[in-house]
Formats: sequence, C-alpha cells, structure tokens
Amino acid sequence: MFREEILERFLRYVVVDTMSIEALADKKHPSFEGEWDLLRMLEKELRELGLKDVELDDHGYLLARVPATAPDIPAVAFSSHVDTADDVEGNHVKPVVNDYKGGDIKLRNGLVIEASANPHLAQYAGSKIITSEGDTLLGCDDKGGIAEIMTAVSYLVKHPEIRHGEVEILFSPDEETGYGMDFFDATRLHSKAFYTVDGGERYYVELECFNAATVKVHFSGVSYHLGAARGRMVNALTMAAAYINALPQAESPEATDGRYGYYCAQTANGTATEMDVTVYLRDFDYENLMRRIDVMKKLATAIEALYIGGKVTVDAKVSYLNMGEAAKKNPKAVDAIFKAGEVLGQPLRTEIIRGGTDGSRIAQMLGIPCPNLYTGGHNYHSRYEWAALDAMAESTGLIIEIIKQWAE
Repeated sequence: MFREEILERFLRYVVVDTMSIEALADKKHPSFEGEWDLLRMLEKELRELGLKDVELDDHGYLLARVPATAPDIPAVAFSSHVDTADDVEGNHVKPVVNDYKGGDIKLRNGLVIEASANPHLAQYAGSKIITSEGDTLLGCDDKGGIAEIMTAVSYLVKHPEIRHGEVEILFSPDEETGYGMDFFDATRLHSKAFYTVDGGERYYVELECFNAATVKVHFSGVSYHLGAARGRMVNALTMAAAYINALPQAESPEATDGRYGYYCAQTANGTATEMDVTVYLRDFDYENLMRRIDVMKKLATAIEALYIGGKVTVDAKVSYLNMGEAAKKNPKAVDAIFKAGEVLGQPLRTEIIRGGTDGSRIAQMLGIPCPNLYTGGHNYHSRYEWAALDAMAESTGLIIEIIKQWAE
C-alpha cells in the first residue's frame, strides 16, 4: 500500500535542484533559488488535493492544514525540509529504481554500494531500492519525508471517514544550513505535537538530539613585509592553526559516538593578517555545551598571550537544544507513535540523533514534543545514499496511524 504514489512523488521531487548554500544562508532565505521551485510545486499539489488553508510566505515556509473531521481532537503537525545537503553535489540528481535481488548495487558511474558495508540492504531483497546514478546524493534527506507526508495527506483527503483533528503540514527551507527555523513564526502553529519526518533506517524513532552551538573565531594578526617581519609580524594563520590544534582530538566527531559530544573545526578562511574559523560544538548535556563554549573563550585568551600583538574574538551562538526535554513533559506524543507501531505491527525502537532537526528548534520555541520519524533512507549526504520503497510506504502508514491515535 502507498508504494506507487510514494515512488511517483519521490522521483518527481528529487530531480528538483534544491541544494542549499551555507555561505549565503545568513544573507538570504532560502539560500538557493531552486528551493522555491519545489516549494511552489508542493503548494500547487496541496491546493489540487483540495486544501484551502495553504500559505507560502516570503521566507519559504509552506504551511498547510487538513481540516479536522471530528471536534475536540488536538491538532498535530508533520514537517520535512525541501533542501538537500552540499557535502557532495546535491543538484542534478538522476534517480535510479533498482529491482533489488540482493548483493551489491552497482551505480552507473562505477561506484558500488556494497552489501557488506550496508547490512540493512539484505532485508529488502525482492523489493525496490532507489539510488542516484552515483554522481550526486539521492535526496531522501528529506524529499523522502516530503513524499511520505504528501502521500499521507492525499490518503486523509480521500478518506474523510477517518476521525482526526486538524493536521498541519510544514515544509521548510535551509534545514541543512542550520538556518531552517530562523525566520519561522512558531506561534502560527496550532499543534500540540510536531513530528519531523527526517530520520533514516526503518522503524527508528528519534526522541533526543544534541544541544548545538556554532562558534565563530576571528584572528587578527599584525602585517609586515616578510623581509622585515622579525619581531614585528604576527601571523593570523599561525594563530588559527595553533587554536585548532589545541582542540582535543579525543573529543572530535571522528573519535566519538553515542552520547559523547565534540568540538569540530568546520571552516577556515582568510590570510596571514585576518582569519575566520568556524567551530561546531555538540553535546547532549546543556551544561557541558556551556562548558565547551567557555573552553573556546579561554583558549582564545591563551592564544593572545602566546602571540603578543595578535587579537582573538569569539562569538558563540546556540543553534538548537535537545528536543528530549519537551518530549518528557508531554509523553502523549511519543505514546501515539508506539501505539501506532503496535497497531501496524512495526517493531519501533528509539535512537538518539547525533545532529539536530527543525523539530529541535520548534521544541525550543514552543516547548512541545517534536519526535523524528524514519523515512527509509540510508547513507545520507553521500553518493552512496539509497532508499527502500518498502520502508517509505511503512513510514506513510505510521504517519496516518499516529493521526488516528490522537483521536483515541
């Protein structure tokens, strides 16, 4: 059930170029014009389904509402983002539908999705696996979620006999840049729970995410002609390198997993006179995140003491908070997921996100629970990305059953 419609929608959405541009995200929103193309396509499709309350605002937030079919049932929301990541090429996607028989999947550009490195593939033998041709990512993050939500909306519209409260749908831009919810007025939402459909592996439900901060560090050196630099020049590049090298390697993304947080030097730009470094901080514990910010400031003081005449400024911004706190205060949202899973025979299990979602921002703004549901995608942000159609169909079924559970 749902497979044909999901596949048709997904193949239509992934070929729209929507790769967001982090370098422009603080200047324009959405950061890439192509995001508007998909947003307008979705706006048109929602109206064609018969929805009257559909609004696409000036910042690229598409909010629509499926009217309640019964009184006194709380409103709930489902959300996905339209942009794709820029870790590898995210535009010019050419999807390939594989009738998977088992074993490795050979992509058309010569890359291979190896079964040995993708043990979850085996469960989908005899089903359909969608990949790109291998020159780009696929875009299941998060066009898989969009296709699943749209298919669920289509089903609800065609089955008005289903008792449910108002269902809000939010499609947002620029989630991958970290600016996804920066311009959204969360008070527009009526919902008591906000479900993002932005996860991965089948049956996984994510209830917690990192607390996150972005730290921008600026290094000002002292410029002199290199032939007369002795005792005068202070090299901002050298200062920045010393700063980055002082970050604990044992607390980096490549050295941590589970609930361990990290420091990650993400970008560095500039010259020997002026340098800018961006560092991502992540921790599941908020107090530890604050400690990490303090470490960054103390390290700046130490670098200034080592490089006399140089200056270091630190600007730290908390990006999002652990959404688990809001879920604990209102367990109804999580209960609805697992009751829905029982009805459908889906063996759901919880996982933590070593990242964040738009839902984490909504939880921070409104204090409502914002769990993250699986989409059926794997190997996100890479050319080895693949999506299982069976899992995508089951995700759509889960969305619909969660809506039904809120009517109980």
